[in-house]
Amino acid sequence: MNTLVILLAIATFISTIIGGIVTVKFKKYLPFFFAFASGTLIAVAFLDLLPESLSNAAGLPVRYIFLTVVFSFFIYSLIERLFATHEIEDEDDHHGHIMGPIGAGSLVIHSFLDGAAIGAAFQVNPSVGLIVAFAVIFHDFTDGINTVTLMLKNKQKMKSAIIYLIFDAVAPVAGVLATTGITIPQKILALILAVFVGEFIYLGASTLLPETQKHKSKAIIFAILLGILIITLLTAFI
Repeated sequence: MNTLVILLAIATFISTIIGGIVTVKFKKYLPFFFAFASGTLIAVAFLDLLPESLSNAAGLPVRYIFLTVVFSFFIYSLIERLFATHEIEDEDDHHGHIMGPIGAGSLVIHSFLDGAAIGAAFQVNPSVGLIVAFAVIFHDFTDGINTVTLMLKNKQKMKSAIIYLIFDAVAPVAGVLATTGITIPQKILALILAVFVGEFIYLGASTLLPETQKHKSKAIIFAILLGILIITLLTAFI
């Protein structure tokens, strides 16, 4: 296996763990991390993944690619609604307790898919793999934040929160390993990339961006712009 891919997989693990630690240590800066990740994910979706998906369509109608993006967006929206993978308002509701493990568990699955995105992107070419990995690493940081937050908000013990954080950190590594050993047909690869376009748009625009709107600091806008500019430069020169 490519040494670079292994290092990037390790980076996703570290990013997730750091995100969990930051949740406890630096809560007041979280909106800026969310904003940066939002800009990064949306830029990667439109400037990198979608063009690569279209270029690998190999005769597939363009409409199929865009339908895949739309349905991916819908599926991730449905998953979040069903499993309440983010903020839960009523912390005193006894039904909310189980939502900690359910929500954190769904994030583990999602992190596995993040790793699969890196593996699939490297099958397109190393440049695409690097850009996707960069976006996933920053996003996994927020996944670590969300995993710990969900567990603690639902009155789960810190020990349980740490266990789920470790699962969430290992998941993208497993996703990378699962895809790098498999050769994916070009048309299937195009559809897989389209699925991740829908995922990244959803996570950036519907999950992370609303979190930033709760804070009035003008620096939030610059954090989003920074994420977009970095991906713009990477897609231009890598």
